[in-house]
Formats: sequence, C-alpha cells, structure tokens
Amino acid sequence: MTTTVAPIVQSYVQDAWWAPEDSGKAVLDASTGEEIARVSAEGLDVAGVIEYARSVGHQSLGEMSLHERALVCKQLAQYLNDRREELYEISYRTGATKRDNLIDVDGGIGVLFTMSSKGRRELPNANVIVDSPPAVLSRDGSFIGEHILTRIPGVVVQINAFNFPIWGMLEKFAPAFVAGVPTIVKPAPQTGYVAQACVRMMLESGLLPKGAIQLVSGDNVDFLAHLDYRDAVAFTGSAATAHSLRSHPNVREGGIRFVAEADSLNCAILGPDATADTPEFAAFITSIMVEITAKAGQKCTAIRRVIVPQERVAEVAAAVREKIEAKIVLGDPRAPGATMGALVSLEQLSAVKEAVGALCAAGGQLHGTLEAPEVLTADGSTSVVANGAFMSPVVITFDDAHAAAVHELEAFGPVTSVIGYSDLDEAVALAARGAGSLVATVCTNDPDVARRLVTGIAGHHGRVLTLNREDAKTSTGHGSPVPVLIHGGPGRAGGGEELGGVLAIKHFMQRTAIQGSPQMLTAITGVWHKGAAMRASGAAQFGGQEGSEHPFRKSLVDLRVGDAFVSDLREVRLEDITAFANETGDQFYAHTDEQAAAANPFFPGIVAHGYLLVSWAAGLFVSAAPGPVLANYGLDNLRFITPVAAGDSIRVELVAKRITPRVTDEYGEVAWDTTLYNQRDEIVATYDVLTLVAKEWPAGQ
Repeated sequence: MTTTVAPIVQSYVQDAWWAPEDSGKAVLDASTGEEIARVSAEGLDVAGVIEYARSVGHQSLGEMSLHERALVCKQLAQYLNDRREELYEISYRTGATKRDNLIDVDGGIGVLFTMSSKGRRELPNANVIVDSPPAVLSRDGSFIGEHILTRIPGVVVQINAFNFPIWGMLEKFAPAFVAGVPTIVKPAPQTGYVAQACVRMMLESGLLPKGAIQLVSGDNVDFLAHLDYRDAVAFTGSAATAHSLRSHPNVREGGIRFVAEADSLNCAILGPDATADTPEFAAFITSIMVEITAKAGQKCTAIRRVIVPQERVAEVAAAVREKIEAKIVLGDPRAPGATMGALVSLEQLSAVKEAVGALCAAGGQLHGTLEAPEVLTADGSTSVVANGAFMSPVVITFDDAHAAAVHELEAFGPVTSVIGYSDLDEAVALAARGAGSLVATVCTNDPDVARRLVTGIAGHHGRVLTLNREDAKTSTGHGSPVPVLIHGGPGRAGGGEELGGVLAIKHFMQRTAIQGSPQMLTAITGVWHKGAAMRASGAAQFGGQEGSEHPFRKSLVDLRVGDAFVSDLREVRLEDITAFANETGDQFYAHTDEQAAAANPFFPGIVAHGYLLVSWAAGLFVSAAPGPVLANYGLDNLRFITPVAAGDSIRVELVAKRITPRVTDEYGEVAWDTTLYNQRDEIVATYDVLTLVAKEWPAGQ
C-alpha cells in the first residue's frame, strides 16, 4: 500500500524557496477532511529574514519612485487577474465558495488596482511627500516649517487571519509597496497554502524587485523579538491575540509600530420607520443573511448583533431564517449549486458551537440546529460529511437585550443574535456595548433617525453604512471594506486603521516636521517655497531677466523647480470692470454700485471681479504659441487677498512649484505657484495653476 505524503507549504525567504526539515502540522480540506498540505517554520532564520528585508528589500524599493512602484501594483493586478481562476480552485479547499472568492481573490486584486491609481494620481512621483502647507516662522519669511512623509526605515510584518488569505495579504502589501517598504507575510497556517500560491504567482510575474516580499509559512513564529522602532506589524486576528502581541516588550517598550484589526461584535440597527412593508426592511433582512453566510460567517465584519424595535424581534428573526432557507444551500464549494461552504476547520466548527452554547446558556433562544447538516458533495450527491466542517446558519434571540454575553462573546461563524430596543437612545447604548466595532449598519429612510443613530454610534465604530431604498442595490454592503475608505475600529476592534486611499500608503511612512530656510526646504522636498531662488524671465523691472526663455517654452527635460516668469503691470479701468459685469452677468453690487460698495467694510468702492483678475493674469503669463505646455487643467488653493479698484494695476509672478512626470504618459503635471501683485507690491491673489507639460518637445519649436 502506497501512502501519499501531503506537500509542505514552503516559505519564500531571502529570494529563495525554503522548506523545514520536520514534517510539520497537517492542513485539511475543510469540506472533506482530506489532508492536503503540511506547514511548519521550524528552523527558519527569522532574524536573517528581517535583516534581508531591511537591507536588500529596502534598497531595491528605494531605487524606484513612488509612481514606479504604484505602476508595478497595477501590473501585478493585471497579472493576477488573468490567473484568478487558479486561485479560486485552490481556495475551494478552505470552504470558500465562488461568491466568497469574489471577496477574497477579486477583492485583493482590486486593492492593488486602487492603490496604484490613487498613488499615481494623488501623490507626487517622488520619495518625499509634503504633507502640510508651509508655516512662516519668522517675520521676514527666511525661516519656515512644514511636515513631510518618508518611508519608514524598516520592514512591515503582516500577520494575517485564516479567513481572507489573499485580500488580507494584498490590502497590506499594496500600500506598503507603494510607500517603498518591504513586506514579510505571515499567513494563518489553516489557509496559508492559498497565500503561498498567490505569492508564487506574484514572483512569477517578474515584476517585484529583490526583497520586496517574503513569505513565512508556519505557526508560532516570534517576529517581535527581532523587530524594533523602525518596523511595523500589521495584525489581523482575534482581540485576545492582539492584546498578547501588544504586551510584548518590543511593542510596549521598544517602539514597534503595531496596528491591529481584530474581531468585533458589529451591529445592524433597524430604524422604527422600517416596518415589514418597506423596502428598508427587505434590504435589512437580505444584509443580515448575506453577512452571516458569506465565508460561512467567518468575517471580522459580519453582523453579530441585530438591534431592532422591541416589538419586531420575533418578526426579524423569523424573516432572517426564512431568507436563509430560501437562498442558502450548504455544500462543498466545488459542488454546483452550493452557496455556502464549510468553516475552515473542524477546530473552528467546535469553537463556534461552543460559543453558541455559551450564548444560549446566558439566556439566548436558538433558532436553527447545531446538528451536522446534510450537504451537497463534490459529486452532486447529498449526505452528512463526517469530516466536513459544515454548520447550518443559526439565529439567537434574547429577551434581555442587555445580557452581557451578547455584547461580549463572538461566535465566529454563521451566527447572529437579535435583540430589541425601546427607543433610539437605547439603540445607541446597545450598539456601544460592543466596546468598539469595525462597522455598523443603520437601516432607515428617515433622515432624522439616521442622523441621531449615526452621530450617536460613530465614536464606537470605524465605519457606518446607512442603508435605505436609494442605495440598497448599489451599496457595497455592510461587510465589505472598500480600498478608498479606512478599515478598522476602536476598542475591541483593535484601535487601528487600514486602507483609506492614500492614507493607507501614508500609514507606512514617518511624518517629520522640518524647519529651515525656503531654499533648504525646496532642496529637501523638491517643491519650490516662496522666498527660495527663482530663475525668472519677463519684465526686468520686477526681477525677470530679459531675453531668458519663458518657462512655458520648456519641456520636462529642461524645466526645473524655480523656473519663473514675471509680467509687466496692467491697469484696471472702470470700463473693464463694467464690461466684465455686463458680459458675464456677474453684477454683484461691489462691481457695479459705487455707494453700496463703499459701504461694504471690505471694499474701498467699486472693485474688479476676482475672476476678471485671474483671467487677465493668464493673459499676462501665457506663452501663446504651440509648445510643451499642452493644457491647463485647473486651479488649486485660490485666495483673493487685496481688493483691486479702478485705477490700480496688477502683475503676476509664475514659478514652477512642483513637477510630477507620469510614468505611463509622454507628459507630466506641473503646478505653478502664482501670485498677483498690485502696483504697491501688495499681494492681490494667490493660487496654483495646474498644467500638463510634454516630457520632450522638438528642438526649435
């Protein structure tokens, strides 16, 4: 008789695949109980893995700009997208259905796309990010300060839960990679083979620089002993484990950056207006059904507490049960027709049943059964699978909405509890009993109810979804974090934040206050600061050098931060103001009525329209002939400072402030610091002109 030995789940460290000498711990197929892999990290040189990331990984990522790294994320997403069916097939062994894989596999790929786009569109193509406007610290402007962001000098160690082996990895990897920080992935052993398959594909793409990612497959790996203040740990898992890790001396005293996203007793609140005959009630019931059956209820964002008007507890519980019976078919994810799979393991099944028992012992009434269910098997037949980790979804109701267990004990599976409130204040109080949650849903079509509930519970939650008839079909749902919004929550939920668009990238960067002269801060940041040196063309009497090339005639090859243009003065006449008012229809009294304008505390009499001055400024600084400047696409930070009356004159100073080449296009973005002055050199207006400029332009044109 031949015995088949399950393959070891290898680690990828120091840019090579590595396997332990021991046989490791068995990993089973969640639906069949078949041994499919073994996992161990025994004998791994953890210190060497970390040092490799800090040295080789950090250097290779630093040789790329932020936009170049962001573009790699897009290319990785495209590569994985073409191979996602392979990942689905592997993930089916964890009990995840096709619907679950849309969340995990496609969701993770979606984070790569989003971080790539946000990074390239909203952040500079540099490795220093200016994070605040300059603060003038001296009367003459020679000493200023501001905040910058630079990548942390260490490594990101991500410790992930079993339920989302791909999304959980990529939602941490993508922003860290764009920030320029190497990642060490430590997946949960129950599903680490799925994460390993994804990492293998990422490496096969040939897109990642050396040391950018390492994978440690195994259990009980003591990273914290080898990390220090330079490094970050991004943890997803139980609140108890998060607390244990936070207690490590290197976190408590050594300054390791520790961010946790833990389990939480998320709630959904039904407004008193949402009766059974409303669209809101139907949307609410559907949301609960989806949240306790997706991933077999093994989601940190699942709805654990359903908070409804007291008189509707039984009605809501019955409606949820009815929806489950109509929509959910338990079975092996490889079986056609199965809509909910198994829990990840028999151990997890046992833990969930134990938690349900504790909730019932604390006063809960069980609606459903804990008996082993009949399920669809991969061959299409129906049977009870002895070694399958299957569980029917159950609902628990409580007569006492304030029973401690319902607000403290989480059954991490297809389980939810329904409790009642007497008024909105009690609904808010019940929601807060969760002691900090990742997400809540407020379901109502009454704006006042929504305002009262959301403002009441927001301080206890990282995210709140308002659900009504208008967004029921378009909402991404209670339990689906989106890359452009933060994911995390206070208290029991871990107290951390992940995702959030560019905020996610900035999580892996250090904010530093820098002080100095405008010239020094310009050199450090690559962004021109007022008071730094200018190379100006234009009107010689105002500091320009006659005969110098207009900066609009320079492509990005030749344009430099500090290149500038200064104009001559142009007089503003009363007839110009009147003509602009008549042509545009903007006949606000400050521009048309001398007596009324003079009575206004801000104006000396009739003054020019601000937009007239901005229009004239363009005429003063533009170089009209075809050239490297391809388009003007907007203004930022426009402020009108000093009114301009008839008889005054204006001039403009235009300075190349920030140059951002685009890695995928033949042009880049240039922000021009623009200042309008009057004839007394008083500042009239300030703003940034945004243009698209060719990277190269034919010589002589």
